[in-house]
Amino acid sequence: MTLTLTERIDAALPQTQCTRCGYPDCRSYAQAVAEGSAEINQCPPGGAEGVARLAALTGRPALPLNPDFGSEGPRLLAVIDEAWCIGCTLCIKACPVDCIVGAPKAMHLIVDAQCTGCELCIPACPVDCISMVNVSGEQTAWAAWSAPRAEHARQRHDFHLKRMAREPGENSLRLQAKAEAKLADLAAASKLTAPSDLERKRAVIEAALARARAQRQGG
Repeated sequence: MTLTLTERIDAALPQTQCTRCGYPDCRSYAQAVAEGSAEINQCPPGGAEGVARLAALTGRPALPLNPDFGSEGPRLLAVIDEAWCIGCTLCIKACPVDCIVGAPKAMHLIVDAQCTGCELCIPACPVDCISMVNVSGEQTAWAAWSAPRAEHARQRHDFHLKRMAREPGENSLRLQAKAEAKLADLAAASKLTAPSDLERKRAVIEAALARARAQRQGG
């Protein structure tokens, strides 16, 4: 199967999903480059080699990396200081490749092999307990990265997008199940509850059911 220009450009990007290019993910940047609405020198993680790859694919002249989007650097790894982590889960929500694991009010952990060094967890942390460490020494951009890492990161991001898309529906189903259980409890207790109280509670629960159905249909 012949790949589109967008797909070929996307395959040439490091897939850190860092948004430093000004787009929400690598795929969006690839599409913008293919359409001519973005320059080929907006990806700091790809560095000079990345610009050269995009120049070859698009037929455009190679340009120096645009400093407005950042500078080429080593591969970074996020590290959480467990002594300061409050378990707020905000970093988990910010991670584009789901490499942070943990539970509310419990210390979180970075899965090193899955971290792309995107730094999106840094501003999300309210207690500044996340830092970035250099794990590639003097090597930068593609010299510090690899095609297998990029492909793994792409797959992780694809899974992340699918999970985010289905979460509203799953939440509404859980809400509906809870509401239906409450209605069943009310029916069982109807003989012991004043009619006015029973009707008020039933109205609240049925409103919650209606919201859950509307969310699921809208999603």
